[in-house]
Amino acid sequence: MNSKELAILIAKFVRENKAKDIVILNVMKLTPITDYFVICTGLTNRHVQALAHDLQKEMNQHKIHIIGNEGYTAGSWAILDYDDVVVHIYIEATRKFYDLEDLWGDAEKLELPPESPA
Repeated sequence: MNSKELAILIAKFVRENKAKDIVILNVMKLTPITDYFVICTGLTNRHVQALAHDLQKEMNQHKIHIIGNEGYTAGSWAILDYDDVVVHIYIEATRKFYDLEDLWGDAEKLELPPESPA
């Protein structure tokens, strides 16, 4: 699976788990650190923690292992590093404070495929 496919897989997973305002940024031309950021908002601190926890379990099932994570305990944000894709999960106030979309404003945004009808 390439990095774009992984970013889309992650974005779909967090969408299915009720994350809001999901954005995928292609930053490969802007930084050597990673290829994509997936940024999303959790509804509460517990939701942020649940998204981070459940995403790690889901990625393990796909044999994609995390390199590192930060912020999980506080609950207002969590960062999960999958090498080519870095996932940022925030509560709304923390997301506004860090404003990654503006900071990385030169990055190309990827469109998340529409949800399949239930």
